[in-house]
Amino acid sequence: MTKRRAVLGAIAAVPFVAAGPPARAQFNRSLRLIVPFAPGGTSDILARLMAPKLTEALGQNVVVENKPGANGNIGADFVAKAQPDGHTLLLTDVGSLATAPALFSKLSFDVNKDLAPVTMVLFAPYIMAVHPSVPAATVPELVAYAKANPDKLNVAHSGVGAANHLTAIVFAKHFGITWSYVPYRGGAAAIRAVAQNECQVLLNGATATQPFVVQGQMKGLAVSGAPRLAALPDTPSFGEMGLPKTLVDSGTWQGIVTTGGTPAGTVAALSDAIRRVLAQPDIAAKVTELGGVNRAEGPEPFAAWMKDAIASWGQVVRAEGITLD
Repeated sequence: MTKRRAVLGAIAAVPFVAAGPPARAQFNRSLRLIVPFAPGGTSDILARLMAPKLTEALGQNVVVENKPGANGNIGADFVAKAQPDGHTLLLTDVGSLATAPALFSKLSFDVNKDLAPVTMVLFAPYIMAVHPSVPAATVPELVAYAKANPDKLNVAHSGVGAANHLTAIVFAKHFGITWSYVPYRGGAAAIRAVAQNECQVLLNGATATQPFVVQGQMKGLAVSGAPRLAALPDTPSFGEMGLPKTLVDSGTWQGIVTTGGTPAGTVAALSDAIRRVLAQPDIAAKVTELGGVNRAEGPEPFAAWMKDAIASWGQVVRAEGITLD
């Protein structure tokens, strides 16, 4: 995780490469921006926020399409098998993408070969939230309640093996508690499940979860990462609580990839256009408002992040014996 932070921190000082007509000339028809989850989640929110700006930047219409299922792998497989010309993109929680090789021994695509990193988009910490009926206002109170009521609490997550599922497992093991895990088709459905008391606990990206906490539909007990969220100043962070680094560094890492084999020049043009969009004041302000942090970077550092994430989260998956074959 330290390696990821070092890579991303170094990128913050790298200036954007100037974009111009050559970048627009790379694209001669509409682009498809695939979201491998149901509408309303973090990836979907970002895609629909960015698509109009990318349309302007690339000179071609950018159409958002939701292709949910199989922990995001249906959408990823679609992009992996598209024409390698940069016209088909995947915007996803790349943490979940990084767990796929460990979860599926018969994965229908090779994450390293069939998908080409374009740029990281943002990091949003997880919000640990509970339904208002849960008699806990802090993490210690939640842990005490869970220990007194083993397996009574249901944790909603965006799919078996998803990053927020694994984080909930690590959290439970650290505190010695047991609860049940209920998979949904994406973060938006998991949020609704807790808001409606189908489940009681949630660890999910701030971008999609924060509004529900602010509106009182669920209680926010903590956020991952080190700093607190500006919109939730009274909600402590995992960092200040002294939790293990795996939990502190957990969160939703959103990134964009395209089809493997896409020419390097096309990938570079896409990366430049996306990073310029993310740097626009209105987009940057919206990302911050939603609890995210801009993590725009080029293809090479993103590829290094993916390699590290595949190794580190793969260890967690194997240690827990999780398989989706």
